[in-house]
Amino acid sequence: MFVSLLMTKKEKAQIVIEELERLYPKVPIPLDHTDPYTLMIAVLLSAQCTDLRVNQITPILFKRANNPFDMVKLSIDEIKEIIRPCGLSPAKSKAIWNASNILIEKYDGEVPQTFEGLEELPGVGHKTASVVMSQAFGFPAFPVDTHIHRLMYRWGLTNGKSVEQTERDAKKLFPEELWNKLHLQIIFYGREYSPARGFKLEKSPIDQKIGVKSRLPK
Repeated sequence: MFVSLLMTKKEKAQIVIEELERLYPKVPIPLDHTDPYTLMIAVLLSAQCTDLRVNQITPILFKRANNPFDMVKLSIDEIKEIIRPCGLSPAKSKAIWNASNILIEKYDGEVPQTFEGLEELPGVGHKTASVVMSQAFGFPAFPVDTHIHRLMYRWGLTNGKSVEQTERDAKKLFPEELWNKLHLQIIFYGREYSPARGFKLEKSPIDQKIGVKSRLPK
C-alpha cells in the first residue's frame, strides 16, 4: 500500500498526533536514570544496544559511580568491564571517562544545558544531546532514532535521506510544544505496532489510516 497522494503531510501529521495521544496519553522515559548525568550516560550506552539491556547494566555502573567525580575514580578498563554487555565497550568506556573529566574541569561536575556544551563532550552526538535537552531539561527537541526515522519515512512525512533531514521535517510538521512527548510516543508505537521486521498493516492503526511506503529508508 502506498501513501495516499490526496492526503497532505499536515493532514497525515495530525492523524499521527491524534492516534499517538489516544494510544499513549502518558509515556515514560525508556532509560532509567535519576538526573541529567545518569541520563546522559544511559543514552550514550544505548547506541547499538537495546534500552532493556542498558537498564540492566546502568544499576551496576551507577552503584559504583553515578556522578562524574566518582566516575573518573574508576579506570577506563573498569568501566569497560561493567558496560561490556552493551557493546562497543572500548569506545564507550573512553567516552564516559573523558566526558566525565570534562564535566569536572569545565562545568564543576554539572551537565551543561546547551546543545553546544553537550555536543562537545566525547560520545555525545546530536541525538544524545537532544534526548538530554528534552528529557532532562525540558527544552523542546526532537531526537530521531531508528524507529522515528523509519516511521516518518513509512508515513510519507520525510524523504528518508538522513536522520538530520527527518528531524528537520518533523520539526516543521509537528507543533513545538509536542516534540518532547511525541518523539517518545513514536518510539513506543514503532516497537509495538510498526516494527521494521514482521510488519502487518492490519495491526497498525496509523498505517491503516494514512497508508504506508512499500519500502524502508536507506
